[in-house]
Amino acid sequence: MSLPLHALLIMDNAPSHPPDIQDDLLEEFKFTKIQFMPPNTTPLFQPMDQQVISNFKKLYTKALFERCFEMTEGTNLSLREFWKYHFHIATSLKVIEKKCVESQENLTSAWKTLWPKTVVECDFEESETVPEEAVVKEILSLTKIMGLEVDKK
Repeated sequence: MSLPLHALLIMDNAPSHPPDIQDDLLEEFKFTKIQFMPPNTTPLFQPMDQQVISNFKKLYTKALFERCFEMTEGTNLSLREFWKYHFHIATSLKVIEKKCVESQENLTSAWKTLWPKTVVECDFEESETVPEEAVVKEILSLTKIMGLEVDKK
């Protein structure tokens, strides 16, 4: 017994997703149905949109400036030399890995909201977020010490 092949692709309403994409599918992919989510519902369905990305960006930026400060403080190493010789993709990936581990509580909270049965109970508060003002202040403080002009935006 052979069942027909069917697929459902659920997409949000990002401007990069053309509304007539279903009509443009190649014949070999006609078994795929494309369904767009209603407007303004993406944050309800996608846990990564529930503060997780924002928190991660704050933590990564802070870690980046801390590393830059540590490498250049008390040395003759210029900021340009730091970026050129001491910060590369491997360093960036190490920072990302460290911040992902530290952000695990935020990830778990986001998934618990979306799909509670799949999340193992943990010992932390639900919906914990990174205190934006404190992190931004630390980043701005580090950049001032290094003689950089950075806009708070």
